[in-house]
Amino acid sequence: MKRRQFLKFSSLGLLSSVSAGTAFVWSTRTYAATVQATLHITDGLINQADGTPVYSRGFSSASDSLDVPGNSLTVQEGDTVRITINNTLSTPHSFVIDGLVDSGTIDPGSSKTIEFTADKVGSHLYYDNVSAPYNRLLGLHGGFAIMPSNSSDELYSGSPTFKKQLFWIFNDIDSTWNSRLNSGSTPNSKFTPDYFTINGLSLRPPGASDYSDPTKDSGYDPRSKLQGSIGDRTLIRVLNAGLCTHSMHWHANHVEWLTENGKNRDQIWLKDVVGIDNNRGKVDVIFPFEPPPDAHPPVTKGKYVMHLHDEMTQTAGGGLYQFGTATLINFK
Repeated sequence: MKRRQFLKFSSLGLLSSVSAGTAFVWSTRTYAATVQATLHITDGLINQADGTPVYSRGFSSASDSLDVPGNSLTVQEGDTVRITINNTLSTPHSFVIDGLVDSGTIDPGSSKTIEFTADKVGSHLYYDNVSAPYNRLLGLHGGFAIMPSNSSDELYSGSPTFKKQLFWIFNDIDSTWNSRLNSGSTPNSKFTPDYFTINGLSLRPPGASDYSDPTKDSGYDPRSKLQGSIGDRTLIRVLNAGLCTHSMHWHANHVEWLTENGKNRDQIWLKDVVGIDNNRGKVDVIFPFEPPPDAHPPVTKGKYVMHLHDEMTQTAGGGLYQFGTATLINFK
């Protein structure tokens, strides 16, 4: 599975970078730009945590690669966004960001360019809503963020500030469903996921063959792991492409809970456990990178974990424990 760390876009003849998921620092522009990107709808097999190849589809960075999720895109409020979708498959698909754009059907083997104004500050999921929810669950989804036009370190005007940001996109995979969809059939069984991912990967515990491999282990995947020194406040844009609700649990620090399903919270609570709804649920939180308050003697460095409290998500293949949705928190 091939992943690109950055997409390029052109703005008034200048080249800049669009985040593909790694923690990044945003620089505010003094002008609205025209942002361009191309995504290719592709498919193939992805080996899951237990080595089982599972059929998947993705919004990919090239026609000969498979990216699940698709590269995360970040733009600025007021930008004109122009995205070309190239459907390489023999089935119809679409590209949707709720409240912003709907491509309509993109026929097999065809391309479509969509254009819209980035006027809704916040975190968004882009996805395919043809034959919903099947294509989204197969992997046709990704993250899209709109930064305020007047700030490089706020989620919205007046929010707590942060230094850097990243995306976490959760998904639940029922390999039986994926197999039937690959053969052109509609799933005929209850949704029973057997793999659980964050940004397309699952955790590997120490001793596993792929442990610490950043292309396979979500604990070391630079798109997913939280890494910083004291004071490196990090905004996490959490999006749920799957059908299961989840309960995120951070060790070391409580997070500042800013939004829920696109709405700013009246009160910003400090929480070590935050839930996220299924079916395109989303929350935004800030991990503050403060000295862990319960550590004795006091520490400023160390490794911790974020995992989900719904126990099924900590397994793979129906029982392989500690190969599920989790990632590391590294105080440098």
